[in-house]
Amino acid sequence: MKTKFPVWFSFLFFLTAMSSNAQQPQQPASPDASDAPASASAQIKTNPLTPDEQDVILRKATERPFTGKYYKFNGKGVYTCKYCGAILFRSTDKFDSECGWPSFDAAIPGAVKQTPDADGRRTEITCARCGGHLGHVFTGEHFTPRDTRYCVNSISMNFVAADKMKVEKAWFAAGCFWGVQYFLERAKGVVTTTAGYMGGKTKKPTYKEVCSHATGHAETVEVVYDPLQTSFEELAKLFFEIHDPTQVDRQGPDIGDQYRGEIFYADDAQKAAAEKLIQILEAKGMKVATKLDSATAFTFWKAEDYHQFYYDKNGKQPYCHFRTQRF
Repeated sequence: MKTKFPVWFSFLFFLTAMSSNAQQPQQPASPDASDAPASASAQIKTNPLTPDEQDVILRKATERPFTGKYYKFNGKGVYTCKYCGAILFRSTDKFDSECGWPSFDAAIPGAVKQTPDADGRRTEITCARCGGHLGHVFTGEHFTPRDTRYCVNSISMNFVAADKMKVEKAWFAAGCFWGVQYFLERAKGVVTTTAGYMGGKTKKPTYKEVCSHATGHAETVEVVYDPLQTSFEELAKLFFEIHDPTQVDRQGPDIGDQYRGEIFYADDAQKAAAEKLIQILEAKGMKVATKLDSATAFTFWKAEDYHQFYYDKNGKQPYCHFRTQRF
């Protein structure tokens, strides 16, 4: 037998149930958890932030113009993400745009992510590592030859003096250093590169002396990189992919011992990483001729200024270095 309830009884039951659900206690999310950028991972160690820093870095607010500590600051070094510590900008790329916020015309490769705002009017910049808000990027203003302005909140950054930077170094020889530097300077996490000579005995060799084959040096590129954003192994993979590691004392049309392939490792970890990659290539049938030597046994000598960033200054492309996927 089915029992029939009046319509008013069913309606009363529905209201009671809704009221009961509405009164269930809600667990409030912690400010850090709810405001943290979606890209921030549990594996990334982040720094504690003040309420004002949270407003800008996590909630995308903007600090008042002309008030930031780095607006007129001209120290020599790098600017890092205040939230995770990744190196974002070099002081050499900073310029005064008179806009009220620190301005840079270049960022560390791969360190800054660009995302168009929802309204499509501007492009937001965030730390590629942790997602913290930095500011916006603009083009077409012609402040510098690069025609780019990263407009950054001072509160989103920390400044680290050149002699205090937490960076690591690597040294790669793979033929003419013009092409090697061209590719390595564009690699993610690379702070700076220098073309020079390494692996010989003569002190302060000149280009002419190295080309005479009497000094024993190889044309080498020194790489300074941020270990929070890349690793020696990633850079070494690039090294093996931008030249032919099977060639001996040459690279393409450039012939001579100064064009040999060589890695000068800083420690046992770098040596092990290089040996691992060589084994991978040899397992694929390549007869790798790359030499491995300890960097502590040699001095790196900076090459003449006209060799530095040669292709960038001349607007050309490398003629004997091309990237080939090998890993």
